[in-house]
Amino acid sequence: MRDLGVGFRYLLKGQRWVARHGRQYGFGLVPGLLTLVLYAAALVALGVWGEDFVGWSTPFADGWPNPWLGLFRGFLTAVLFALGLLLAVLTFTAVTLLIGQPFYESLSERVDRDVSPDGIAPESGLPLWRELWVSARDSLRVLARALVWAVLLFALGFVPVVGQTVVPVIGFFVTGFFLTEELVAVALQRRDIDLRARLALLRGRRMLVWGFGTPLGLAFLVPFVAVFLMPGAVAGATLLARELLGEEISEGATDGTDPDGTADPDGGAEPAGRAGTARGAGEENTAW
Repeated sequence: MRDLGVGFRYLLKGQRWVARHGRQYGFGLVPGLLTLVLYAAALVALGVWGEDFVGWSTPFADGWPNPWLGLFRGFLTAVLFALGLLLAVLTFTAVTLLIGQPFYESLSERVDRDVSPDGIAPESGLPLWRELWVSARDSLRVLARALVWAVLLFALGFVPVVGQTVVPVIGFFVTGFFLTEELVAVALQRRDIDLRARLALLRGRRMLVWGFGTPLGLAFLVPFVAVFLMPGAVAGATLLARELLGEEISEGATDGTDPDGTADPDGGAEPAGRAGTARGAGEENTAW
């Protein structure tokens, strides 16, 4: 149970980090805003034409008497919109990370440098197109797993009592797990840790993952909140990745100071050169 609190603290530390690095935070809002516009348009379309789609897909109910026809199709329309909202929450992070890959990669490296005692951040060494390909491929694989859970929970939602109490709670924890996976992938991919190894790491510390991802998933349900929390979520996930791998974290840096205890003077300006690669550490941990 202690890991639940630890995971939540990493979420808060990530938000605190970007609050102290205003330039990084400002750039981080752009991908989230673009994704929000796309998802808002999709949800509005679902709300406008969802009832027509339900009517088209249930021709067998055309002859039902009122009020059963209206109740049946109204219920299915509400369920369809709820499922669309769930998928939006599950995929928002993946799409935002894909759109904002160059920035979030830089942000994660900066956090790694700040909290590393030696100031070194692992680097993938891959060209941008390759990083985008790996990110998109892994996101689709994670989405497929999330869809399986979504369909299962959707079916269980029809079970009396359990479907209205237990199933929503399970849904939030499932959402939290997959949100965390997408976010820590930014830091773990730079360490050359593939999807299977990442999932093994997360399953080994489920409480830690839920403490980070479940509150974030709940917050993402509030309109526009996801946009403003995404930069801090990436920063917090980088700290979480270091925790999962047993890498040392300089606590002073998460409070807005450099590892030597001095205040960060530039509020987020990048240092003149990039730190050396630490890929070896990532390769050593792929066996996890």
